[in-house]
Amino acid sequence: MNHSHATDVWKSEQVALILIDYQAEMFANLRSETSPEQVELNTRLLIKIAKAFDIPVVLSTVGVEMGVNGPTRASIQDELPGIQVIDRSSMNAWDDPAFRAAIEKTGRKRLVFGALFTEICLTFPMLDAMRDGYDAMFVVDAVGGMSQLAHRTAVERLTAAGAVPNTSLALVTELFRDWQSPLAEKAREVITWYVPEAQKLSAALANQAEVSA
Repeated sequence: MNHSHATDVWKSEQVALILIDYQAEMFANLRSETSPEQVELNTRLLIKIAKAFDIPVVLSTVGVEMGVNGPTRASIQDELPGIQVIDRSSMNAWDDPAFRAAIEKTGRKRLVFGALFTEICLTFPMLDAMRDGYDAMFVVDAVGGMSQLAHRTAVERLTAAGAVPNTSLALVTELFRDWQSPLAEKAREVITWYVPEAQKLSAALANQAEVSA
């Protein structure tokens, strides 16, 4: 396995997108720097670009069949019509055979992860994936923790272990690289959707902050 992944620029044909536990109960308890609304928007961006670039997506939840948690947030689930959601009982998705099998089925050895929470459902499977020979990247503004300290500690732990941190829009541009590439027009369509949505959201959050103050 090539361990220069931290110094590589990743390519769309190399990666699979892994999304874990974007459920209402997790969103309700986010307390780190990226707001729940921003996490949701950035996760939708990742899904849209995955579909545009033919990147496989694996989606998992925890505790739905057990009646502990609700399903994937509707706005995220709606971006993936027909996808088979892998529900688990385990905190660590890597412990679930169906989850691992779905990743193996993609045939990709570079995994881009998003999950709630950073310190639990993101960290555990990423560490195990790297142990098992995968390269792993995580999208810092599409994840969040139950506190800023928990989130930041997890980011530091993952980075120290060799995982690659990135942000959502930076990843999009990394995957298509060139405005004259075959993927550029598809990328432009997604970015044209995303930028006004991000600007509107930032303005709304700023207004909320002013009112709260």
